[in-house]
Amino acid sequence: MIRISQLKLPLGHSRQDLVRKVARALGIRERQVEQLSILRQSVDARKKPEIFYSYTVDVKLKGADEAKLLRRGACRNASLVSEKPYRCPESGKDCLLTPPVIIGTGPAGLFCGLLLARKGYRPILLERGRDVDRRTQDVKRFWEGGPLDPSSNVQFGEGGAGTFSDGKLNTLVKDTSGRNREVLRILTQFGADPSIRYESRPHIGTDVLSRVVKAIRQEILSLGGQVYFESQVTDLRVEEGRLKGLVLEKGEEIPAQAAVLAIGHSARDTFSMLLKQGVKLEPKPFAVGLRIQHPQSMIDESQYGGTIRELGPAPYKVTWKSASGRGIYSFCMCPGGYVVNASSEPGRLAVNGMSYHGRAGENANSALIITVGPEDFPDQTELGGVKFQRLLEEKAYQLGGGKIPAELYGDFKAGRSPSGALGEVVPQFKGQWAFADLRELLGEELSEVMVEGIEAFEHMIRGFSREDAILAGIESRTSSPVRIPRDEHGESSLKGLFPCGEGAGYAGGITSAAMDGLKIAEEIIRRYRPLPKDKTQKKEVE
Repeated sequence: MIRISQLKLPLGHSRQDLVRKVARALGIRERQVEQLSILRQSVDARKKPEIFYSYTVDVKLKGADEAKLLRRGACRNASLVSEKPYRCPESGKDCLLTPPVIIGTGPAGLFCGLLLARKGYRPILLERGRDVDRRTQDVKRFWEGGPLDPSSNVQFGEGGAGTFSDGKLNTLVKDTSGRNREVLRILTQFGADPSIRYESRPHIGTDVLSRVVKAIRQEILSLGGQVYFESQVTDLRVEEGRLKGLVLEKGEEIPAQAAVLAIGHSARDTFSMLLKQGVKLEPKPFAVGLRIQHPQSMIDESQYGGTIRELGPAPYKVTWKSASGRGIYSFCMCPGGYVVNASSEPGRLAVNGMSYHGRAGENANSALIITVGPEDFPDQTELGGVKFQRLLEEKAYQLGGGKIPAELYGDFKAGRSPSGALGEVVPQFKGQWAFADLRELLGEELSEVMVEGIEAFEHMIRGFSREDAILAGIESRTSSPVRIPRDEHGESSLKGLFPCGEGAGYAGGITSAAMDGLKIAEEIIRRYRPLPKDKTQKKEVE
C-alpha cells in the first residue's frame, strides 16, 4: 500500500478529483487506482482567500509493482506502508470466578465494557448516575433553574462528562497499537458520522454522542453484560491486600475479583474512599481558568476570511507564555457552542463548553486555562488538588449567587466593578448567569496572566481582546487533580483494582479515555479466560 501526504485540492472538489490527483502524483492512469482511503483531511487556510483541503491517503494499485513505482521517485511525499489493524490479545488461562466489574460508564468504562462483552466476559457496569435519556432531562431541568441533582448532572451519568461537551475526538496520544482508529471505527459503527475517521479535528456533538453511548450500552446488554444505574460504589471489601467485593450506596455487595475504576475526574468522594482504604493516590497538575465568548462570525473572518458553509464554524487554538513563566492556552474550544453550568456539588459551581453536532450557536467559546500544580495548593496532601478546586468553585458559586458568574473582558482587564451592561456580544449560556467580579475569583496573579494572554492572542486572532467579549468561570474540571498509580499490568496498589481513564489520570478527553478503556480490557483479557456460558444470567438492570 502506498501512503501519499500533502495532496491539496480546492473546496468543492469531488472524490474523482482526489483519485485524479493521486494518479498524477504517482505518474499512473486513474484506472490503476484500485482502492483509496482517506487517512487524514485538514484545512489549509494560510493563503486566504485561497483555501484548500490537504489530504493524506492510502492507495492500493492494480497491475503495478508499488515498491518499484516508488523507487522511480515520481512522488516525494509517497511511501510504502503496511496496514496494522487493531488486534485484541488472546485470552489468558486464569479463571474468573465472578464477572469483571466496571465502575463508571464514561468513554473509558463503556469501551472497556464493550470489548469485554464482545469477548465473552459478560461484564457488570455500575453507574452512580442515571441513563443518558433521564440524565438529559435532569440536566435540562437544572439549566432552566431547577435544583442540582448531585448524582445526575453534567459530570455524572451514562456517557460521562464528555456527553455534555463539544464531543471533540482528537488526541495527542501516540497510537502505535491502533486503538485510536479502533475507537473512531466503533463510534461510527454506533452512529457517528464516518468523517470522524479522517478529519483532522473530528467532533461528534452532544446530541449525537447521547445516541451513540445508548447504542453501546444496548450491545453490551445483548452480549450478556449487565448495567446498573444509580449504583454508586461507596466502599471496597478487601482481604489480604486483594479486592474481594464492592459495596454500593444502598448496602448491597457485589463480589469482584477484577474491577475497573473508570470513575471520571469529578468523583471526589470516591477518591476519598480509596485513600481511606489505603489505595495509593498522588496529586497531579491540572489547569484552571475562565471561558471566553466571541461572535463565531469574528472567528470565521480571522481563520477563513469569512463564513464558509462547506467548512462550518471555524475553530482556533492559541497558546502563550506569560512574563511570570506561567503558560496560558485555549482548551476545549467550542465553535458555535454554549458555556454551560457543569456543577456537580451543592454550593459549588464550575463551567464547561458544549456544542451540538451542527455547531449552530451564535458564539465561539473556549476555556483559557493556566496550569497549576501541588506547589499552588494550600493543602499538600494527596487530595490537595481536589480541595483547591472546591475552594475556587465555592467562590464562583458565591460570586454569582448560585448562577454562572460572568464579566465583560474590558471590566476584567481594567479591574473595575462589572458595568452590568452587555456590548455587541450576546451571551450563549446553558444555565442562569449573573455579572460578577472575576478577578476576585481568580486572584491577582492568575488574573494578570489571563489579561496578558488575551492581549497576546489579539495578535493571533483580530478582535480576541475586544472589550465586550464575555468571560465566565470557573473552568476547574479540565482534568483529574489525582493520579492513581498502576503497574505494568494496569493494577493499582490494591490487587484486582484497575484504574482507568481520565479520573485515574491516564487520559485527557473522550478518545484517549476510550483508548485507555480498551487498554485495560486487554489486560483483563490477557490474564483471564472468558466466563463459561450461563443461560440463567440476567442481562439488563436499569
